[in-house]
Amino acid sequence: MELKKTTVTDFTETLASKAATPGGGGASALAGALGAALGSMVGELTLGKPKYAAVEDKMQDLTDRAKALSRELLAMIDADAAAFKPLSRAYAIPKDDPGRAEELERCLHLAADAPMQILRLCCEAVELMEGFAEMGSALAISDAATGAALCRGALLGAAVNVKVNTKSMADRAHAASVNDQADRLVDEYGQRAEKVFHDIYGRFC
Repeated sequence: MELKKTTVTDFTETLASKAATPGGGGASALAGALGAALGSMVGELTLGKPKYAAVEDKMQDLTDRAKALSRELLAMIDADAAAFKPLSRAYAIPKDDPGRAEELERCLHLAADAPMQILRLCCEAVELMEGFAEMGSALAISDAATGAALCRGALLGAAVNVKVNTKSMADRAHAASVNDQADRLVDEYGQRAEKVFHDIYGRFC
């Protein structure tokens, strides 16, 4: 069964076990999906309200994209697990096997690609959260803040799961390039998500 289709209880219990998957990447994808879904909730509570008629079209676009992003991130739970399996098998290849190094390198690249995609999707979710925070219903503004916080945690989790794989790559130039991309995204979107959260959090002080 696909991990994304398991119950919340089963997913959490499996995550808490010694099972190899889901792990940090899958958990990050789920957190990002929840964050995007909260953005969509803000949109749904804003659409159709006369007070927000001026931003109806923009809010509809944000809401539609947030729903799509949530689905994409849920799909990445299984994509991340699938990317880890060949890496696990590669590590089990005897060290004196002449093909081990090449296969391990190939699998490390695949294993880093999945959390990098999760990271990118979470960054896009942060962009949406900025719109929900700016134009969304005041009655649901705390959900935009919660969504931003979840997306920030998700992108940080995804980034560290990128780096755990690049650390072992033999191709250090490729590893450095991937790390640089992750660092830039974390720096920019981590700060943007934090700003959304604190701007809203400060309204309740």
